Amino acid sequence: MSFRVRVLGLLMLVALTATAATAWLTLRQANRQVRETVSAGQQDVARITGELRAYGLAHGTWDGLSPTVAGLARATGQRVRVATETGVLLADSDALAGRTPRPPSGRPPVLVDPRPVLRVPDGQVPRMVLKQAAAAMADYRATAAYAACLTRAGAEVTTRPDRNGVPRVATGHRPARCREPGDGGTDPLTQQDLDALAPCTADGRFAACVRRVFNERVRSAAPPRLEVRVGVRDESPPTLAAAPTVAVAAGVALATVLGALLLSRAVLRPVRAMTLAAGGLGAGDLSRRVPVSGRDEIARLGSAFNRMADSLQAGEEGQRRLTGDIAHELRTPLANLRGYLEALRDGVVEPTPELLASLHEEALLQQRIVDDLQDLALAEAGALTYHPCEVDLRELLDTCRTAHLAQAETERVALELAAPHPVRVTADPDRLRQAVGNLLGNALRATGPGGTVTLALGVRGGRAAVEVRDTGTGIPAEDLPHLFDRFWRADPSRGRATGGSGLGLSIARQIVTDHGGSVEVRSEVGVGTVFTLALPTAPGGPVAR
Repeated sequence: MSFRVRVLGLLMLVALTATAATAWLTLRQANRQVRETVSAGQQDVARITGELRAYGLAHGTWDGLSPTVAGLARATGQRVRVATETGVLLADSDALAGRTPRPPSGRPPVLVDPRPVLRVPDGQVPRMVLKQAAAAMADYRATAAYAACLTRAGAEVTTRPDRNGVPRVATGHRPARCREPGDGGTDPLTQQDLDALAPCTADGRFAACVRRVFNERVRSAAPPRLEVRVGVRDESPPTLAAAPTVAVAAGVALATVLGALLLSRAVLRPVRAMTLAAGGLGAGDLSRRVPVSGRDEIARLGSAFNRMADSLQAGEEGQRRLTGDIAHELRTPLANLRGYLEALRDGVVEPTPELLASLHEEALLQQRIVDDLQDLALAEAGALTYHPCEVDLRELLDTCRTAHLAQAETERVALELAAPHPVRVTADPDRLRQAVGNLLGNALRATGPGGTVTLALGVRGGRAAVEVRDTGTGIPAEDLPHLFDRFWRADPSRGRATGGSGLGLSIARQIVTDHGGSVEVRSEVGVGTVFTLALPTAPGGPVAR
């Protein structure tokens, strides 16, 4: 499975999961709000019916109900239509608000019964209960008539229930035409009430029977029952529209998928370019590179890839140059050897001692080039064998001076040692002598008769410093960067017989680098050259001051 498909699949899974979770939470919250809205609607209905019943119970009539209906409509935000069971319209909030009445809701109407609920005490003698119920009937008939009279007269009415649940009416101003309960004497219907209640003594549900008879006997005095319709026909119930939620969820998922595609494209484009470039490198095209832009991880990866390709190309070119240099260095002397050997075989040239000595010297030179190449290859591969121990550099430099003194005398060059104090380092003395010897040999060859080559020893910055100074011709500044290249010579006219193998400086630098040191060079044309070897001193060893 490709990286693009895996990234796209992962992002799609995350997006779909997040979208589904968000949609589920949204639906849950919305449904809860819908349920709360429905509950609030039920509470509005309960409030409307409760206040209407309280009005009828307190006033004994439905006269003057319109202000109460209008107030309930404003308070609940509902359309309220009130009519009697027989269909007589009492009030409609639409008409009261000055608008054309809308069709009422198709839901069944809510019945409002304004009659009081009789309280039937427990534990009393049924006969006493019946007398109290008959008295409550008479009280209610009188109270309802009195309250209706007060209402029609425009008096303010207040009520409170008595111990039987029958309302007691009070007013601050009683009109003369309204008689208070009890002013008319005994209710003539009382005996009929007792006769109607008598069968309840034998009824197993005594309290229910008493309340049923009470409601039947006071029906004529109480206001008629109401049919209350709340709401408007075709009014949508408070439900959640799922389509917008689904559309939003689908939009979020689509946006996430598009973002994943753009992200995978942005990531995979440089990866594809690096894949093609890597394939080209593997096929031998070392010039392949990848375009780099930005500063993110992909850009750093591309830069690292280009550096790797540069290194491979430089290594390949260096190897190609090295092969050409080796072929160039060995071709001419080998051709000379072959020519002389064929001439000797054919008898064209006499095998004189001088000729044989010259051929032997030429063979030794080629052998020295091959040995130097082997040493350099081993050193660069980290396979050159070292046997480190504590070495006194002053003694080592004195040994190198002694070994090259005969050459210096032959060249009529003064070879001096400037090492006033011993300096100890941890190194392989043979390899270190080889490095110093290569530098010293180059210095002697570059210094003309009457010149001076000096081996100096000191300490700089806590490191041992070995200097090989000469008073030779010097090296131009533009040639200094090439000093340590293989087979490079500052003087191209100088032959290998006098100029060495061209590998001595490369070998010396590699040996010093393997010892944790470094090689620096300073030169001035006509003045001379100074090579400086910096090496870490031995722990606890004596250091020059």
